[in-house]
Amino acid sequence: MSRRPAALIFILITALIDIMGIGLIIPVLPGLVKQLAGSETAGAQFIGVLTSAYAVMQFVFAPILGALSDRYGRRPVLLLALLGMALDYLVLFFAPNLWWLLVGRLIAGITGASLTVANAYIADVTAPEERAKNFGLLGATFGLGFILGPALGGWLGEHGLRTPFLVAACLTALNFVYGLLVLPESLPASARGQNLKRENLNPFTPLRALTEYPILRSLTATFVLLGLAGQVIMSTWVLYTEGVLRWTPAQNGVALAFFGVLTAAVQAGLIGPFIARFGERRTIMTGLVASIGEFLVLSVARSTPMLYASLVVGALGGLAQPALQGMISRQVSETEQGRVMGAITSLNSLVGVLGPLLATSVFAYGLRSDFPGAAFLMGAVLSVLGALLILGVLRKLPETDR
Repeated sequence: MSRRPAALIFILITALIDIMGIGLIIPVLPGLVKQLAGSETAGAQFIGVLTSAYAVMQFVFAPILGALSDRYGRRPVLLLALLGMALDYLVLFFAPNLWWLLVGRLIAGITGASLTVANAYIADVTAPEERAKNFGLLGATFGLGFILGPALGGWLGEHGLRTPFLVAACLTALNFVYGLLVLPESLPASARGQNLKRENLNPFTPLRALTEYPILRSLTATFVLLGLAGQVIMSTWVLYTEGVLRWTPAQNGVALAFFGVLTAAVQAGLIGPFIARFGERRTIMTGLVASIGEFLVLSVARSTPMLYASLVVGALGGLAQPALQGMISRQVSETEQGRVMGAITSLNSLVGVLGPLLATSVFAYGLRSDFPGAAFLMGAVLSVLGALLILGVLRKLPETDR
């Protein structure tokens, strides 16, 4: 049992509301941006700016908030982050122009980095032998948030593009009040650091681990390529469905929730049996081939059935990452697991800065060239290159490590 079950429940609720808040605005933010930008092409390009700004802030502030929580405790950092999230949603709700939207996303990136503190809180209040289970609960909470958020956001978007932002602000404010009254401090004063070390505030510090293990050096380019490909869908999906298929926010919310359910099913029920039957190497390659197929279908999709077919194929792409993480973990010492996974997360955050700018620029070019699927075709090319690099790494590993 966790040492403080009430605190664990609060953190899970906080994570759920945080992810739901992100999911709430996914179906409607592109529409609001296009409305304020005055054109679909200009709106598409500014979506990339907003997404990259969010990623920059999250990359920079994740280690800062983590270090502050080590020095001053988890509770004040989490509560301030919740207030910042509520402020972000209010700024988005009232935003009269694109620059106000940018301010809101900068705030969101800073406060979204609080998930680092949430992970630390769970470690504080959980016995060592139960941490894996409770981190699993946190992951399941994320999945549930990505199912509920887009569905609710799409439905609310039918009542006004700004309505989901107001609902998200209210939910976050209620969560702040709940935390103010209920949340205990998890880190005793005796366990807190006395000084903030400069290296702990440097977001580039975790990346050093990428140079210390041969497999990570070999796979760094792969992570970048696959990360850029993933950003294509995250940045242009709603732009594509609204611009090409004329979907409403509600239709986008239902589709994204459907994809969340499929992804959860693959993660929870298919990965283990698939690896047991075919091994990690074939599981990784199957997932990558499915991702390539998803991009190719999307690049030519001009109907709702084709879009849903791409979601089914794309969910199978979720086979690759857990199998790849498992393979990497066996090449790394037990004491370095967290540091290495943190390095990969940091690299993905950096990719999240460049990826949206590239994806939305190619999407805007495709609109002008009468080929709206251009960004998805680029995603397929990036995925093919990433798959070829991974295949090369797999061939060099001993058979038992595959």
